[in-house]
Amino acid sequence: MPMNWRNLTPAETTTLTAQGCTSNDWSQVLAAEGFAPQRVKNTHFSGDVRLGLFQKDVRFCGGLTRPSGIYNATIHNCCIGDNVYINQVKSFIANYVIEDDVLIENVDLLAVEGQSSFGNGAEAVVINEAGGREIPICDNLSAQLAYIIALYRHRPVVIEKLRAMIGEYVKSVTSSMGLVGAGAKIINSRIIKNVKVGPAAVIEAASRLENGSINSCPEDPVYIGPGVFAHNFIACSGAKITDGVILSNCFVGQATELAKQYSAENSVFFANCGGFHGEACSIFAGPYTVTHHKSTLLIAGLFSFLNAGSGTNQSNHMYKLGPVHQGIVERGSKTASDSYMLWPAKVGAFTVVMGRHYRNSDTSDLPFSYLIEHEDESVLIPGVNLRSVGTVRDARKWPRRDKRKDPKKLDLINFKLLSPYTIQKMLNGCEILRDLRATSGETSDYFTYHSVKIKKDSLDRGIRFYQIGTDKFLGNCLIKRLEGKQFSDVRQLRDVLKPQTGVGCGKWIDLAGMFIPEDIIAEILDDIESGTLANLEQVNAVFVSAHENYPVYEWAWAANVLQQRLGKTIDAIGPAEVVDMTEKWKSAVIELDNLLSEDTKKEFAATAQIGYGLDGSRADRSADFARVRGTFDENSVEKDVKKHIEDKTRLGDELISRMQKIS
Repeated sequence: MPMNWRNLTPAETTTLTAQGCTSNDWSQVLAAEGFAPQRVKNTHFSGDVRLGLFQKDVRFCGGLTRPSGIYNATIHNCCIGDNVYINQVKSFIANYVIEDDVLIENVDLLAVEGQSSFGNGAEAVVINEAGGREIPICDNLSAQLAYIIALYRHRPVVIEKLRAMIGEYVKSVTSSMGLVGAGAKIINSRIIKNVKVGPAAVIEAASRLENGSINSCPEDPVYIGPGVFAHNFIACSGAKITDGVILSNCFVGQATELAKQYSAENSVFFANCGGFHGEACSIFAGPYTVTHHKSTLLIAGLFSFLNAGSGTNQSNHMYKLGPVHQGIVERGSKTASDSYMLWPAKVGAFTVVMGRHYRNSDTSDLPFSYLIEHEDESVLIPGVNLRSVGTVRDARKWPRRDKRKDPKKLDLINFKLLSPYTIQKMLNGCEILRDLRATSGETSDYFTYHSVKIKKDSLDRGIRFYQIGTDKFLGNCLIKRLEGKQFSDVRQLRDVLKPQTGVGCGKWIDLAGMFIPEDIIAEILDDIESGTLANLEQVNAVFVSAHENYPVYEWAWAANVLQQRLGKTIDAIGPAEVVDMTEKWKSAVIELDNLLSEDTKKEFAATAQIGYGLDGSRADRSADFARVRGTFDENSVEKDVKKHIEDKTRLGDELISRMQKIS
């Protein structure tokens, strides 16, 4: 963008006039030194206008090139950078700074009217459709900040101060001038009004965009495609919104894709979400919330790492006080086709929901379960999802599917399957299941807990699954703590095992993708209330610090549980206890991996081969299946399971060998 501007020369004005250009006042049209009037044709200027250098050719799809410049347009009160190409603006471009190398062609209207905050400060009425959990969206909104604003309404001073911080940011970006960032392309689009367009963004055949920010960056451009209608919105870097999507009062996070006629209102979508065909209303979609199917409605709920099956829907309206009910679906859950839930309800982490559920259940302390419908009842099978190969596959694929390329990541994401957050729920789950058995009697066939039924054999297996999962996690933490550390006697061993902090020993929270101790959250909220944290940058910085310190807090929590289990402090733990815990860990790893292997084998059973070798014999069916799906022994998941058993067994044996050498 040129820094020095000058008036047009009489010769330049004559050339422009001869080429069909007009102006209300040529003295208000300034240009950069070296300006080429030959590249401005059939254009009307009004207001204060700045024109940069037009020296390069612009390349289009298919290899076509055209000279940069302005053609067939009306330009009002704009500053236009170097090597911009503008052509066929049917109405006008008004009140915009258009940076270098921008391409604008065949656009009906691109204008800013009055003062605009470009979507910043627009309120998304999330989780409770009737209101009370509104999030004022802004450019740098993180999942963690949004979670606090939406769900900590019991701390009104905190909410008031956070909203004030966002209000200050909104004031700082409010302007009567819009921006089209360097290298952006706006092609074949209709109405774009009060929209800030970031560098390298592509807007192609959009229908109407109003009051929004497209926060693109060269490393991770935003794409807005054909037929999109968006009002009061923010789209973060790497977002893709296309194929007739309709958005109203929405935040679209980094690398999120909304396409195929998806419709959303009053919703926030954070990193790597995906919405296709279906509908969202008043949802908080934490990272990796994905819905691919038609007739799928997500409404009035909190979700993260969700995979919603076709026809999934929920009800938040009891036809009494309006749509005031809300649902919480904790991370990693899945809904089967045509699943239904009546809000209010709370679904435990990594739960598979099948069938229709009307009982307002709460299974948050029974994670990794199946929640199924049986004879109009909600039946829970606790812990069984720990042995599902699909659960492990999901946990492995999420880090690989992090599509964010922006150097600045807004959302803090912890991908761990087993963590203090999930293990504390397993510990609670074991206690709940044992209490149910003790209070209901050994002769009961079913036990009832928070509006769900649990069969006796499911209860017993659930306790076992939770014990295995806990042993595996604690062993993981212990081995990670000792791996690569040097110690030759008991004193040195205990020094290594000693936690670096006492923080994190209590309850943990899943803060929209980030695991964090409750006491850290309490400290952050207190600092916001007191004014110690005075702006959004400081608040985000403490979240980042807590996220980076996860391993320290995790070990503090795990060490506390280990001490409770052993009935000894770290100062009293020796090699024998470490060996015992390592043996338990090895057994848990092998048992879980063998269960995963058995679950994988089901995908290669005879029933899985139905429809293969369609016109042939049984041998043809098996051969066709093997060619398409492969064999069990060669399956990548099965190979990973076998290798995992070998690697972890070796790791455990090495640690045991080291313990045996300690005096």
